[in-house]
Amino acid sequence: MQSDKAVITCAITGVLTDPSQHPVPVRPEELAAEARRARDAGASIIHIHFRRQEPGMGRFPSWDPAVARACCDAIRAECPDLMLNLTTGVVGDDLSGPINCLEAVKPELAALNAGSLNYLRTKKDGSWAWPPMLFDNPVPKIEKFFKAMKSLSIVPECECFDTGIVRSIGLFVETGLLSGPIHVSFVMGVASGMPAKATWLPLLIDELPKDAMWQSIVIGREEVWSVHRKTAELGGHLRTGLEDTFYLPDGGKSASNGPLIEALAKVARDAGREVATPAEARAMYLHP
Repeated sequence: MQSDKAVITCAITGVLTDPSQHPVPVRPEELAAEARRARDAGASIIHIHFRRQEPGMGRFPSWDPAVARACCDAIRAECPDLMLNLTTGVVGDDLSGPINCLEAVKPELAALNAGSLNYLRTKKDGSWAWPPMLFDNPVPKIEKFFKAMKSLSIVPECECFDTGIVRSIGLFVETGLLSGPIHVSFVMGVASGMPAKATWLPLLIDELPKDAMWQSIVIGREEVWSVHRKTAELGGHLRTGLEDTFYLPDGGKSASNGPLIEALAKVARDAGREVATPAEARAMYLHP
């Protein structure tokens, strides 16, 4: 589904980025301040990963529902009109942490990894950057997340790391596993997933169910911006933030989420599209 207005999501912090080396927010007040910068720059949705709050532990993820609630309460107090989108990405079959966080926060949206991926990367010397791992998202796991989200009136945002996962969305619809507003994210730039190439977008769009809304999640450096521009031109929605990239279109590093969102809003306007307000985004995403 194409839209005249572009909804912008800010992926505010990410999962493992070291806050001692990069300007990612960790504490509730830091997340709230970054959400305000993103909101003022044009974002309507904040995608959130939670971090451990103990001193020196901020680079590690947290599934503590008290942490989730504190962080989201701070964001809502600072920017009450923003929509929240929580991560649910977890390896293994213990889903209690993500589901407990969803229950504690009750966000409007939640990311749902819609298929499995061998998560790989190599170093310059040809060795593995980390031990090869499977980001496992089999259908029974996906089904549990769908059911949990439906029970909490949370709209799933289906993250697709590869082409077969994109095509699976239609099968989820056909079997009744997925219904209601259909949101699909093309995750591009992971070394073992879809590359950050704008030329892929028309082919991926062709595989979407009718009336599905879509956005591009583009991970990398300067190359991400050509994909964002093509996404805007083709009517998709837009996401960036310190989870996805540290780099602005001119190659410089961003000191916060604000400049990244400002640059993405300019991409939308350069393509002839208005940036949706939070109220407009809420109507489009929750009641299409």
